[in-house]
Amino acid sequence: MSGHYDAAMPIPLRIVPAIGSYRDAALRLCVHSEQRAFVSAMPDTFADIDVCPGSEALAILEGDTVVGFVRIERNVSVVTGRPAPGSLGLRSFLIDATQQGRGLGAGALEAIRQDLSRRYPDRDRIVLTVNLRNASAVRLYGRAGYVDDGQLYHGGDAGPQHVLWRPLISDTSKEP
Repeated sequence: MSGHYDAAMPIPLRIVPAIGSYRDAALRLCVHSEQRAFVSAMPDTFADIDVCPGSEALAILEGDTVVGFVRIERNVSVVTGRPAPGSLGLRSFLIDATQQGRGLGAGALEAIRQDLSRRYPDRDRIVLTVNLRNASAVRLYGRAGYVDDGQLYHGGDAGPQHVLWRPLISDTSKEP
């Protein structure tokens, strides 16, 4: 068996609370310089989470290695500027710069969906915003099943953002 990445084989990832050593590892995550306009530095993200009720810091693991991070908001209006009953907000999603290009983004989004659907059975969708200029992220979310709701969010520091959503529970009734 070769040691190269096979795009057809999903990379197993898991989601855990970013506490203890996982928080320490998440604090060291960073993105490429061209992505910094769209993602806050991890120390700033954790400082905000610590004072925001309803925010949840989660580490994305491959084996025992923290390869990414996501912040979940139980109050979606914090993410989109408007209420979305029955939804959770996905915020501050990133894969570490050293881990990018391996197909982890799509796998992480699916692992997040599975984790949230298990832990929040009373919620039916995930909502997020993504900057209009962040074309690679827009493509990634589209491949992961997120749909543009057609409205823009204008509250981001880096300019207007698409509002995207996807069902929390996969609809397997439409699969062959």
